[in-house]
Amino acid sequence: MKFAENANKLFDKTIETYHITDDVDAPATNPYAEGTIEVDLFTKCWIDTVQWHLEDIIRDPDINPVDALVLKRRIDRSNQDRTDLVEKIDSFFRTLYANVKVNNDATINTESPAWAIDRLSILALKIYHMREQVERKDATPKHHATCQAKLNVLLEQRVDLTSAIDQLLDDISNGRKYMKVYRQMKMYNDPSTNPILYGKK
Repeated sequence: MKFAENANKLFDKTIETYHITDDVDAPATNPYAEGTIEVDLFTKCWIDTVQWHLEDIIRDPDINPVDALVLKRRIDRSNQDRTDLVEKIDSFFRTLYANVKVNNDATINTESPAWAIDRLSILALKIYHMREQVERKDATPKHHATCQAKLNVLLEQRVDLTSAIDQLLDDISNGRKYMKVYRQMKMYNDPSTNPILYGKK
């Protein structure tokens, strides 16, 4: 089985594990061996899943503004953790393919493998929650039909994205494409580049 196909199975299992408690504060028990790519994929998807639910909570129109600010800060930290982990996964691929002889006519992809896998993790979440809407007992037939149509598109998108990622990895492993990793360099989290923060000094 190819990498992206395995990632889909791991992401689905991670999301199902989260929903056993369905609690954004539940501890994540990573079932994979330390030092493997699977342990990072699990952590990545767990972060995405928790953040998905934090984004739901913060949209409560009756949320206390103080609680909302605390939640916003938590989402910001989660975004940074997610970015750091994507870059770690890309480092895995760079090491994996470090000795590949790149063809003279090799081309670069629009995004790195890990950022494509990031989209695959988010897609798994969309599929899980859209399927929930299809199966809702309190929703109207029209709602079910609308959500089923959206679910069908998401499932097709996952097939396409999975195939594209595995093709990209095959191309990189055979020297037809090469990868670069551009760090995100987020400025708003850095007290030396965010004018609101360095202006406080």
